[in-house]
Amino acid sequence: MKKIGFLSFGHWTPSSQSQTRSAGDTLLQSIDLAVAAEELGADGAYFRVHHFARQLASPFPLLAAVGARTKKIEIGTAVIDMRYENPLYMAEDAGSADLIAGGRLQLGISRGSPEQVIDGWRYFGYEPQEGMSDADMGRRHAEVFLDVLKGEGFAQPNPRPMFPNPPGLLRLEPHSEGLRERIWWGAGSNATAVWAAQHGMNLQSSTLKDDETGEPFHVQQAAQIRAYREAWKEAGHSRTPRVSVSRSIFALVDDRDRAYFGRGGKEEDSIGFIDDKTRAIFGRSYADEPDRLIAQLAADEAIQEADTLLLTVPNQLGVEYNAHVIEAILKHVAPALGWR
Repeated sequence: MKKIGFLSFGHWTPSSQSQTRSAGDTLLQSIDLAVAAEELGADGAYFRVHHFARQLASPFPLLAAVGARTKKIEIGTAVIDMRYENPLYMAEDAGSADLIAGGRLQLGISRGSPEQVIDGWRYFGYEPQEGMSDADMGRRHAEVFLDVLKGEGFAQPNPRPMFPNPPGLLRLEPHSEGLRERIWWGAGSNATAVWAAQHGMNLQSSTLKDDETGEPFHVQQAAQIRAYREAWKEAGHSRTPRVSVSRSIFALVDDRDRAYFGRGGKEEDSIGFIDDKTRAIFGRSYADEPDRLIAQLAADEAIQEADTLLLTVPNQLGVEYNAHVIEAILKHVAPALGWR
């Protein structure tokens, strides 16, 4: 395991039991947690994007703010739903945020998952073309995004511009060199993992995927990663790809941990349906004393296959406690997994 970061969904609720009672609380605490995670030595601060929900949504103001407040930690998303995105405007936002961060963005994108409203992308002005599904539309938006990130000119310049133009066709600005190689695809199936490899994207695999074989979640996810790497090799890309998996993992090292997570819970995989046709398998959570936790994680085949582990954090419990959760993993568990 080369890198360990955190992943926040950025929930908020006006409940008195929550430390994040507003969108402002969540955004400001997300910045503070990224700063704290960097100070602890974590490798990444990643954020989920959900629309029409009391969670983090538009990611680039947050990513830029985190980039301005930190110096070393990777800053990313897991994932941006491309069905909702204007890929050219997104490329400008991403380029700006990456330049502010000094080239530390690691953007996870995807065709998206079931949302809070029916066909929410329609409200954003997007409609699949004739014969296309919304998933096809998301992948098409991704392809356009990847293409413009190359930094090649494609737009015909105005012969009478307001400001002088460089020669030739114009590209989007600001352009951040190298960002194209730091785009990840959140794959829910083996087939989309292969598609991501063919398009030269890194792979993000979360705590759920299509149930394609009936085997335990971590076994199916490990097979997905191996299929991705084989497809990458066949595509002939020159660089080495990266692969992340996300997990809910809590090391029980004090009474707070035991009160929150020591009573057991989701210790087995579960099965559900993310739409009318797709049977999905949801991976288990891990919460135990550090020595037992190490043994359990060592048996997780997908964690062993991946190079990056994203720890999903309970952000509503506040910055101080979530920093403690991250520190406990880095101090008591991560070294035994081969981290650094």
